This record gives sequence, structure tokens and C-alpha cells, in this order.
Amino acid sequence: MAPLAPSTAAAAAASSPELRRKRTAAAPPPRSPPEPRRFCSISDVMRRARPVDAPPPLARARHVMALCGACGAGDRDEELLLCDICDRARHTFCLRPILPAVPLGSWLCPDCAPTSIIRFPLKQSKIVDFFRIEKAAEGGAVRPAKCGLSQDAKRRKRRSLVMHKKKRRLLPFVPTADRVRRLEQMASAATALTSSKMEFSNELTYVPSMAPISANQAKLEEGGMQVLSKEDKETIELCRSMLKRGECPPLLVVFDSHEGFTVQADAYIKDLTFLTEYAGDVDYLKNRENDGCDSIMTLLSPADPSQKLVICPDKRGNIARFINGINNHTPDGKKKQNIKCVRYDIDGECHVLLVACRDIARGEKLYYDYNGHEYAYPTHHFV
Repeated sequence: MAPLAPSTAAAAAASSPELRRKRTAAAPPPRSPPEPRRFCSISDVMRRARPVDAPPPLARARHVMALCGACGAGDRDEELLLCDICDRARHTFCLRPILPAVPLGSWLCPDCAPTSIIRFPLKQSKIVDFFRIEKAAEGGAVRPAKCGLSQDAKRRKRRSLVMHKKKRRLLPFVPTADRVRRLEQMASAATALTSSKMEFSNELTYVPSMAPISANQAKLEEGGMQVLSKEDKETIELCRSMLKRGECPPLLVVFDSHEGFTVQADAYIKDLTFLTEYAGDVDYLKNRENDGCDSIMTLLSPADPSQKLVICPDKRGNIARFINGINNHTPDGKKKQNIKCVRYDIDGECHVLLVACRDIARGEKLYYDYNGHEYAYPTHHFV
């Protein structure tokens, strides 16, 4: 039998159902030819080219320059903060209170930040619990401060025929006699502490993750540290016992929109009156170099910088946390100082005491030299 012609084979494939299932789709229609590419002439290229000796073009600014809402300047942008809500700017040193460093997290300007000042209740039971006042002394009258010389010192004074220079001794603070007024003073301190999310503490605290108590040795101080005399130590112990009974120094914490929380005298305070001890967590300075706390106080300065200790009142502290520092670069700032910050060797440990350096009138705000002997902290922008 002769083979089928091509046309006959195609007709047989179209009529067969098996072959019909293998049939492919029809070929796509041919594409239209691409449009010819357009090129610039060499004259157009030369006309648009920038000369070789021409200065580089100015970069287009990505962001609008931010200006501080307090001073109006836009310099020192490394210290310029932008609010996460309104995008308004403030320098760290233009804020009140001043921020020592740029915060790591989010930041809100004073207009957008929620007001978190909640007045502490003026209730004796609440205040007693907050300051951990001894229950037996609750509601008792103020005992007169007695800090006389010891019997041995009196005998030596009688036997001595030589005139000695009178030594200036520390004086104990005199609590306010009015019990209701004392409650108001303690409530003002409790308001400042709770608003700052702090726990009350009148002592140095040693947290396991920070510096141990064994690191606080006054003998390691480079150049030595002055030892607190026996008479002054008796004064400090007397004041500590009064604080445990709820007899606080006559100080009032007030809120100033320009300076934040400040402390003012609520009664006349004599020169050399011991007011309070600087309290807080003890830590190595190397662990706090990038800390945002604005009240870190030097405790120990040994020859080894890695062993330098500081007091950090960011979580625990007392009224000393809210006493303002002066601008020690201006004569007017130095005139404000009425408190001195002194480091003493007490039983082999370093302690920081705040003592009046002149007579202080009632209603006068308390200021001290934050730098002390170091003059390292930038106080140029302090009020």
C-alpha cells in the first residue's frame, strides 16, 4: 500500500480523537517591530556637560534645619533633641532641669510630656510607711538636740591652760516643732521622689550587680581623705536617729517650671549645719559613663581610674537628689552657693555630707557646687 500524501495524513490526524488531544495551541501572532532608539547628538551632550574646573554642585538638604525652641539656635546638633510627637527641638542644656546626655530611648518635649506630678497624700500613716519611720516615735514631740562635748573632752578642757584655736564643729539640724508642718515637709519630699520614680533611702546602697561595699575604702583615696572627728561623728549619729523618728531637717521641696524640683529652707538654718547625706546606689564610674542620670556624685577617687566610685540616685535616694548645683563659671552663680558638699572618712568608708556654708534664711533655695574639687562637669548652662 502506498503511503498517504501529506495532506491526507493531516486530515487523518485531525479526525483521530487520540491525536486530537495532543494538538498544541496556535502560534502567537508576530510581534510588531521595536521602535528605533533615539540618541542625543554629540552637540547636545557637550552642551549639557559640566566644565572640568567647575565647583561641585551643592547637595540638596534632606531635612529642614531644626532650631532650638528655647535659645533659637541650630548649632551643636549633637546635643539637640527632637520631640517624638511634635518634632520640636531643644538643646539638652536648654532644658530645665538640664539633661546631662542625650537619652537613649524616646524623648518628649515639656509641652508634650505628660504631667506626672501627683501630690503625695498628707496622711501621717502614709508618710510613716514611706519613710519607714519608727512606729514607737510616731506623733512624738521633737526632742531638743543635744550634742555637747563628751565627759573626757570636758575634763581635758578644764585641765588645759593653753589657749587653742576654736575648732568649727558641725551642728545638728533643728527640726520644725510643728508636727503638721513637718508632715508637709516630708510630703513634699515624698512627692518629688514618687514623681521621679525613686525609692526613699537615707543610706548608701550596694546592689549585687554594682560595686561591692568592700570597694568603698577611704584609704584608697588619692591624696588622702579627711577623717570625721569624734564630735562631728556624734552629730551625724544624732541626726540619723532624729530622721528615724521622723524629725526631718526644715527643708521643703517645691516644683519650679524653670528649674524642676528644688529645695528651699523652711526655717532659718545656721552656718555649718548638717542637713543630709548624699544617698543612692554605689557603682563604678566606668559603668555609668553613658548614664542619663543628672545627679551622679563622686564618692571615691583612687589612683586607679577603674576603681572610681560614684553615687547614683536614679532609683534610690533622698532629698539631696533635688538640691540644685550652681554655675561655678560666673560670679553670680558662685554667689548662690549656700551648701557645701564634703567627702569624709567615717569608720573607714567614704561618705558625702551636705553642710550649710553660711546662714540661710527661710524661703531661700539651696545651691551647692556640683563639681566640688574636680571642676569636670560642664556647668556653663546652669541657671
